[in-house]
Amino acid sequence: MSTTPPVLAAELAQAWAEIQRHHTELPDLAAPESLIGESSSACGAELSFERLLHEAVHGIAAARGVRDTSRAGRYHNRRFLAIAEELGLDHSDEPHPSSGFSLVSLNPEARRRYRPTIERLQRALAAHTVATTSDTERSFRGPAARHGSSGGGVRVKAVCDCGRNVRVVPSVLAQAPIVCGGCGKPFRIPEAVAAAS
Repeated sequence: MSTTPPVLAAELAQAWAEIQRHHTELPDLAAPESLIGESSSACGAELSFERLLHEAVHGIAAARGVRDTSRAGRYHNRRFLAIAEELGLDHSDEPHPSSGFSLVSLNPEARRRYRPTIERLQRALAAHTVATTSDTERSFRGPAARHGSSGGGVRVKAVCDCGRNVRVVPSVLAQAPIVCGGCGKPFRIPEAVAAAS
């Protein structure tokens, strides 16, 4: 069951449909709520129309069978950039050393084309932010809030002594050890392992 407010999910779906109107090969968005609360150091943590257009670039790349990223999806290559430019996104001339061309921004023409869509989505996102950050004694925020969920933070690699690894939000690992099913030892974030030795 989705915890996404219906208005925000509907606005995300409508914004995606507007992008599809201009780029017909873009596949449907399976689950608008998958974009909410998900952080990615490569794609940017904040949900916005720019981020939605960034995700549309990945959708078109998938539809075309184009490999637009490497390094487990972190590095956005020149094929990503070429499609991003088609959709109205600009990037600096030089790629970022670890994320490539992931940091894109709307060009003025795309900003004009999508202005009403951007404004509707911004209003829905603002309402969502107010609804999820207001915290009174009488509000119920669900089990994830009661148990200190990370809320979808950036995941890092944690390793165990046998060489297995998992991706985890550091605050989740700090709450209690995550134990490897292979060797029975706890997973640790490599920087923490290096600092301890």
